[in-house]
Order: sequence, then C-alpha cells, then structure tokens
Amino acid sequence: MDVGTISLVLVLGLIVLLAIGMPLGLASGCLAALVLIMKFEPALLTNPFSFGEGLLTKNPGTGPLYILTQKIFDLMTEYVLLSVPLFIFMAALLERSGIAKAMYDSLDYWLSQVRGGIAVVTSLMAVIMAAMSGIIGGEVVLLGLIALPQMLRLGYNQNLAIGTICASGSLGTMIPPSIVLIIYGLITETSIKSLFTGAFVPGFMLASFIIIYILVRVNLNPTLAPLPEPREDDVPGLQKLAMFGAFLSILLAGFATLLLLRVLYFTVTGQNVLESGEDPIAWGMPHHIPYVAAAVAIGIVLALFVFGRERSAKAWEHGKGLVPPFTVIGVVLGSIYGGVTGITEAAGMGALAVFIIAALRGEASVGLVWDSLMRTLRSTGTIIWVTIGAAALAGSYTLAGGPSYIANIIVGSEMPTMLVLLSMMVILLFMGAFMDWVGIVLLIIPVFLPIVKKLPIEEIGFIGQLEPHYVSIWFGVLFCMNMQVSFLSPPFGPAAFYLKSVAPPHISLTDIFRGFLPFICVQLLALSVLLIWPSIVTVLL
Repeated sequence: MDVGTISLVLVLGLIVLLAIGMPLGLASGCLAALVLIMKFEPALLTNPFSFGEGLLTKNPGTGPLYILTQKIFDLMTEYVLLSVPLFIFMAALLERSGIAKAMYDSLDYWLSQVRGGIAVVTSLMAVIMAAMSGIIGGEVVLLGLIALPQMLRLGYNQNLAIGTICASGSLGTMIPPSIVLIIYGLITETSIKSLFTGAFVPGFMLASFIIIYILVRVNLNPTLAPLPEPREDDVPGLQKLAMFGAFLSILLAGFATLLLLRVLYFTVTGQNVLESGEDPIAWGMPHHIPYVAAAVAIGIVLALFVFGRERSAKAWEHGKGLVPPFTVIGVVLGSIYGGVTGITEAAGMGALAVFIIAALRGEASVGLVWDSLMRTLRSTGTIIWVTIGAAALAGSYTLAGGPSYIANIIVGSEMPTMLVLLSMMVILLFMGAFMDWVGIVLLIIPVFLPIVKKLPIEEIGFIGQLEPHYVSIWFGVLFCMNMQVSFLSPPFGPAAFYLKSVAPPHISLTDIFRGFLPFICVQLLALSVLLIWPSIVTVLL
C-alpha cells in the first residue's frame, strides 16, 4: 500500500481513536500495528488466515518488526530517561513540603506593596520552581493552593489571578531542567545540555513578558489589583530596599564562602593542578582564592557594618525562605554546568537535596515520601506508556517511508521557508489543543525536524543568522515555546484541569479558559520572537 494512503488512514485513525476517549499510548500502539500491516503485509487485512506467510509475520524476530522493537528498546533503556521520574519525585516532595510556602511568604514580603505584587510574586515563584524541577502540573496545583486564595482575598481580578497562575505555572516546559527538552533531546539525539542552555534566554524572556504584562495592565487599571493593607512588620519603601540590600549581602557572603571552601579543597587535594591539555576549573584555581576571599569580606562588611546587624537580622528573617529553593537550583543546574555530573545524576542530587531540606525543616516523614513516590509512579507510568505507544507509531511510520514522503511534498511545493515554519507551528498548536506533549514530540517531531534541516538556513528568521549546527536546538526550543501555548489552549488545555482540581467551587472551567486568553497572546508574542530572531537561542551557547 502506498505511503499517501497510509498517512491518510493514520491521521483519520488517530483523530477517531482520541475522539472516542482511547488513551494515547494504546491508540498509538494500535495504529503502529495497522501501519506495519498496511505497508508490509496488507493481505492480513482481507485474509487474517494468511498470518505467518508475509514479510511481517513469516519469520518472527526479523524484518520490520524486529527493527521497531529494537528502536523502542533502545529508547526505553536510555540512561537519561531515568531523570524524568527523579525530577517528578523532586517536584512531588516540593509540593508536599513547606519549602514552596516559605518561598512564597518571602517573595510576598518584598513585593507586597507593589501594585500587582502578589501576581508578580506568583510568576517569580513559578520561575524558581521551574528551575528546580521542570514539572508543569505540580506547579499549577501548588500555585493554585497557595496564591489563588491570597489573590482572591485581596480583591484581585479573577481572570488576572487565574491567567497568572496557569501561564506562569506552565513555564516548566521552557526553563531548564525541562522534561520536555529532555524527551526532545532523546528523540532527536540532540545534546540535552545544549538544549538547556539555548532555552535559558527564551524561557526568561517569556517570564519577563508575563510579568511586564501584569505590571502594565494593573497600572492601567488599578482596580484589577488593589494594594493590600500595610503589614505590622512592614517598613517604608527605602528602608525595605536597604533591607533587601542587606539580604543580598548575606547571600553574597554565604555563596562566596562556599566557593572559597570549594577552591581550598581543590587546592589542598591537588585537583586543580592541570595536566597538559586540561581546561581550568571555573572559579576553582589557586589564583581565584584572593578574589573569592574578597567577595566574602565584602559581603560580611556590607551586612554587619554598612546595613547594620539589626537590619541584616530582620532581612534574613524575611528572606530566608528563598535560600532552600536557590540551593536546590544551585545543586541541579550547578552540577550540570559545572561539569560535576550529568542530567540524571543532577536530578537525583536535586531530589536528595529537597529531602534533606525538608528533614532539616522537620517536615520529612514516611507519609511525605510515600505520597511523593505514589505520584511519581502514576505520572511516570503515564509518560512511559505514551512513550512506548508513540515511539512504536513513529517508528512504524518511519519504516513505511512516511517522513521522507511528507518532506518531499513540503520541500517540493516550493513554499517560502517562513511559510513552511508557520504551517508547522499551526499544526503543532492544533495538535497541542487535543494531544499530550509526549505524543506530539514522539509523533510529529521526527517528521518535522528533517524537513526543517533541509530548509535554506539563510531564510530562517528575519533578524540574525542561525548556524546550521544549531538548527535542532533552535527547533527544540521553538517546539517547547509552542507547547507553552498548548498547556492553556481550549478545549483540553491541561493547566485548566490542574487548576480546577484545587480552585474554589464558584470558578468554572469556562472562567478558567476565559482568564487564559490574554496570556495566550503573550505566549504567541514570545513564539513570534523566536521565529523572527532565531539566533536568540544561541546567545549563551
């Protein structure tokens, strides 16, 4: 059977099976079997008794079926895939401990007297949590539990509160260590560390767009975000600014002390004595000791003598809730970019760091670990089964020649490069409204990425020039930005259902989707920036 007919049956079959409610993993697996039969043994469709006579079934363990099972086995035994349950476990620990609540209280103190400050605090908290674990659902639920009641109690506009929580809570797809980027890297054999680096600037750009939108909107219409009553422990603006400076001084002294201990350890043990051809350790060489020691001294002098002991003590009391999250971020991303560990080990270290912090806070218990493990098992099980089914379908379609068929159609149509990319974005946006991101990255990306690589590199974007070896990284970040929109897109935007599970009864799904609309426009603006200026991904590479 020709590839065109198989492609049509595949699309229609996927739509029908998803429409009747069949799980994506099972639907993908059934269609994978159908594609293999249609391509390699179509006689089975008309005469099932011919089983064992064709290319597909005559010699089990050989031919297309063997190639497909080997592909799935190779994917499921990828070492980096272990990082997914570890990041989910870390996010579950965060959600059930008091670390996130303490972080929210600290941010709230510093920004409570800014108009729209609670919404900005919610966005900043989402950014920090995204940089800790890269999980989306847990962030939305946690923000819905902590921030939504606070904003509604203070008289914030309901749509603004809902949109802020869900748009900010979805930042885990963009900001490293994003699980979406990990799966994309595995499927496309792209460096996950490079994907993380490339996603930094676009991810924080999107976060800044959300915060700027909130600040502009609430200042144009102050009734959307009334200022709260001053707190008993609040201080005037300039004094609070001085307190924040004292807190930053304490952080500087603490961080520089850790760096000093690190470089002294390397020096004493001789680990920073370089052999021929070795690269120097970043801030770990003997000549760095005076600079790091000076930073420690500056931090101590500022905290104790410039800002004063009393002010610094008060600043620490209100700001210490930010220290554990930044510690976890430093453990995860610092170990990756410091060359200490790989992605998987960093995820394990992050989960251990969160548990130790919870234990030091007196919150660790058997119940906490058990609940976190159960959530990890459920979430990982869903991802794994979807991965197996979608990988089977993508592999069978590839064996049938589908990606080459579609690539030849698109490239041969002589469409302008940007129109091809826009068409892909529309397809991804449409698929994202109905399908989980795991299915999309496994089914659509293996088809789209080879096409993108064949496009004239000089015609991609309008500002800057993208290097050919960065195309896979840019398209991965672009895909993640697209998935940002899918998490809010009706009718099946998952962020809406996550929030609905913890929202007050009077907030309906219709209310939630209505609150999304302005933030979807903000996300589309960020997506447009990536299309117009693709080299923004390479700023840190």
